[in-house]
Amino acid sequence: MTNRFFHRKKSRGQHPAPLLVPAAHSAGQLTLPVPAAPRQEWPLYDALRCTVPVVDAALRKIVRLSGGFRLTADDPAAQALLDAFAADVPVNGAGSSLQLFADQILDSLLTYGNAVGEMLTDEDGIPAALMTAHPRVLLLEPEPDGSCRMLRCAGDGKPVPLRNPERILFAALDPPAGSACGVSVLRGLPAVADILLRIYDCIGKNYTRAGNVRYAVTYQPDGDAAAFAKDHAKEIAEAWRDGIRAAEYGEVQDFVAVGHVDIKVIGAENQLFDTNIPVRQLLEQIVSKLSIPPFLLGFSWSTTERMSAQQADILTSELEYFRRILTPLLRKIGTAVLRGAGFDLVPQVEWENINLQDETELAEARLKNAQAAEIELRLRTEEVSRRDD
Repeated sequence: MTNRFFHRKKSRGQHPAPLLVPAAHSAGQLTLPVPAAPRQEWPLYDALRCTVPVVDAALRKIVRLSGGFRLTADDPAAQALLDAFAADVPVNGAGSSLQLFADQILDSLLTYGNAVGEMLTDEDGIPAALMTAHPRVLLLEPEPDGSCRMLRCAGDGKPVPLRNPERILFAALDPPAGSACGVSVLRGLPAVADILLRIYDCIGKNYTRAGNVRYAVTYQPDGDAAAFAKDHAKEIAEAWRDGIRAAEYGEVQDFVAVGHVDIKVIGAENQLFDTNIPVRQLLEQIVSKLSIPPFLLGFSWSTTERMSAQQADILTSELEYFRRILTPLLRKIGTAVLRGAGFDLVPQVEWENINLQDETELAEARLKNAQAAEIELRLRTEEVSRRDD
C-alpha cells in the first residue's frame, strides 16, 4: 500500500500556495477570473472552534445528526463486499469504517468549505484504505474546457502533478461563481466572535476585580481614644481576620468593636453591566449562521413546541443538503471497490432517517393513509351493495 499524495516535507518560513491558482478560463464567450480561496481564513476558523465552544458543539452536532448510510447493490455478492468494506476499511491508520471517513470529510467541509480525501490501493489497484487531509495540500488549476486539474502543494509551495488523480476525493461547499473552491459555514463569524470574546474577557476581569468580595473596615476614634488609634486599628484587623478564617471552617463569629467602626464592601456601589442582551444577540447571529436550533445547544429561546418543530424541519433540510454533497464521494468509493473486484455495477447510497422524530412522523403518516384507504374502500363497497339491491 502506497501513499504518495500525503507525503509532504516540512519547511520553515514558507507558506503554502493558494488553493486555487488565479487564472482565467473560457466558458463559451465568457472569460471569468477564478478567485483564490481564502486560505488565510482557515487558521482563523480553527481558532474560532477552539475559543468559542458553541461553534465547535454546533459543527459536531451537525456531523452526528447527518446520520448513517449504506452502500447498496443489486448483486448479493457485491452487496456483501460493500458491507464488509464499509465496516472494516482503515481510515487514517488509526480508525476504521466508511462512516468515520464520511464524518471527517463533513467536518472538514463545514470548517473550511473544502474536503480532501484519498483512496489508497494495494498492489492490484483495489481500494484498501482511506485517508483525509487538510485542504491546503490540494491545488486546483482551471483547464480551458472548464474542468480543474488537481495538483498537490510541495514543500516549497510549488504545485506538483499528482500521479493518480483518480484516487483523490474532493468536495466543495457552496462554491461561488467562477470558483471551484467552497466557502466555510463559519465565514462571517470571526467578527461576531471577536465581540463576544471581548465581552467575556471584560466579565472575567470585572469578577477578578470585584467578584471576590473585599471589605473596607474604617475605624474613627473619638476623644482620648485617638491617642491609641493605631493599637485599636491593629486589634480590629486581627479580630476581623479571625472572624473571616472561622467562617471558612463553618464557624460563625461576631465582630465586636468599641467606637465608630464603618464596614463596607469594596466596589459595591458599582454594579456589573448586564450582558445578557448583547451576549444573546451575538449568540443568535452564530446560531442562525450555523442553522442549528437553539434548544439543541442548550438555549431555551423557543417558547412554543411549534417553533421547535419548525426549527427541526429547517435543520433537516440543511442536513439533506450536506448529504447530497457527500453522496457522490461515497458512490465513487463504492464504485472503485466493485470495479476492483470485477463487478460492473454502480452502488447507491441509502441514508437513514435523520432522527426518531422523523420515524414517528412517517409512521403516523402511513397509519393515516392506511385508515383513509380503508374508509374509502368501505364506502365503495357499501355503494356497490346499494346499487345491486
